[in-house]
Amino acid sequence: MKTSDLLVRCLENEGVEYIFGIPGEENLDFLESLRHSDIELVLTRHEQAAGFMAATLGRLTGKVGVCLSTLGPGATNFVTSAAYALLGGMPVLFITGQKPIRASKQGRFQIVDIVHMMEPVTQFTRQIVDGNNVPSLVRECFRVATDEKPGPVHLELPEDVAADEVDREPFAVTEVSPPGANTSAIKEAAALIHAAERPLLLIASACNRNDSAPALRDFVDRTGIYFFSTQMGKGAVDERHPRCLGTAALSDGDYLHCAIERADLIINVGHDVSEKPPFIMHKGGQTVIHLSYFPAEMDDVYFPQHEVIGCTAANMRMLADSIEPSETWNFDYFERVRGEVEAHVFTEKADSETFPNVPQRIVADLRNAVPSDGILSLDNGMYKIWFARNYQAHEPNTVLLDNALASMGAGLPAAIGAKIVHPDRKVVAVCGDGGFMMNSQEMETAVRLGLDLVVIVLRDDGYGMIKWKQTGGGFPTYGLDFGNPDFVDYARSYGAHGVRIERTGQLVEELENAFTEGGVHLIEVPVDYSENETVFLEALKQKTCIL
Repeated sequence: MKTSDLLVRCLENEGVEYIFGIPGEENLDFLESLRHSDIELVLTRHEQAAGFMAATLGRLTGKVGVCLSTLGPGATNFVTSAAYALLGGMPVLFITGQKPIRASKQGRFQIVDIVHMMEPVTQFTRQIVDGNNVPSLVRECFRVATDEKPGPVHLELPEDVAADEVDREPFAVTEVSPPGANTSAIKEAAALIHAAERPLLLIASACNRNDSAPALRDFVDRTGIYFFSTQMGKGAVDERHPRCLGTAALSDGDYLHCAIERADLIINVGHDVSEKPPFIMHKGGQTVIHLSYFPAEMDDVYFPQHEVIGCTAANMRMLADSIEPSETWNFDYFERVRGEVEAHVFTEKADSETFPNVPQRIVADLRNAVPSDGILSLDNGMYKIWFARNYQAHEPNTVLLDNALASMGAGLPAAIGAKIVHPDRKVVAVCGDGGFMMNSQEMETAVRLGLDLVVIVLRDDGYGMIKWKQTGGGFPTYGLDFGNPDFVDYARSYGAHGVRIERTGQLVEELENAFTEGGVHLIEVPVDYSENETVFLEALKQKTCIL
């Protein structure tokens, strides 16, 4: 058996079903081994996109996504998606090829030190120098990748090592259940919550990558404590819940921040400092309880006063069992804030008839058309803030966005990954024209795979979020406008369907048609971003808190 055969057997042993990527000549032994396996190779058009797809598989399943590239430029194209997985907590194994290491074949042609290059953006990286080490290396990769906090790992397989004969078997796959917190930590947290007047629950990113959602819902139902979420914690508890105050799409200045400022204690579940902060801690401010799998990473904006470490689901259940609704609690102000959120965030301008549509109308139309278990995959741009803020998620992991690395170009590949994981669910990629064009070639991948997928391209012919920041900083708009192809013709050139929205109300019609008809549909939607300044910039300059 060759090393490449053993590597594929080890991947099968770990339950791998898909490998995303682009092989090269240094991967030919591995490719031949893969041809004889049950693992499906999903050929992509760019290695970065392959990494985004594999990361999304890891994000949605908790299993390790796997992607493949050759050496040199193929491997360097993995860096952005590796960083995306590292900051976002997504388990991925990156496999790269390399020239023979025992004898030079072409001098230094295409050779880059990939192992050292991947060190800052992975949790584990090794070159396979002996095929007999493959079982232990693969098992260690999968252990590290799935341990909380999950993330990317990397193996480099040199061409000559791949062809070596070996005599080893895969290691047995073992699972370790994370421990719960000690009872004293639970008791102290319960005492702090009991003593508070306005406790508030924050649901953060880790809650969407483990089994804590039912425990969180039970905690809210039993205690009546109000909650909000970070962007990446969105949907862990149904946002239609009567205790939900929405999502912190901004770090300050929005309606729900009024509740945050009035809270005297915040129960912060699953927080990760890699995600843009939903609130800023100040000395003398609220008491914060950090409840997570791992201790808090202290910095100038986050320094919790108490920590409950261990399995989030188990700890939330123990905490709920330790708490009875307290007579000291007063949620009247939170309920007033919730009314303002309902009126101004979820309702205001959701039925606007102006065209091009304002973001509020676009978000409302998507929410009306997409079923509760449908998945939105958001690229990065101004619209991400609008969807994080205004789109009510009904189920966990139904709004996929990146608020850690915040990389453009991930929306379409992540949607393809989501559709492969959930072929029976409606999946919609929402991209700006800037982010879409960074990996738009994956339209061909989606068509070739026969996916049913809708791609929304919000067109404003510029980098809208940076324009918003530019304006907010008092700078004149400069250097951010670009041209675009005819997106309808562009989609059709790949064999997809293409349509351009030309009137208000048409978006829902086209979405419903795309869901019914199947196949890959691109819908170009012109967007009016004038609301960015009136809703966000004015809110940041002049607080919206209800007195």
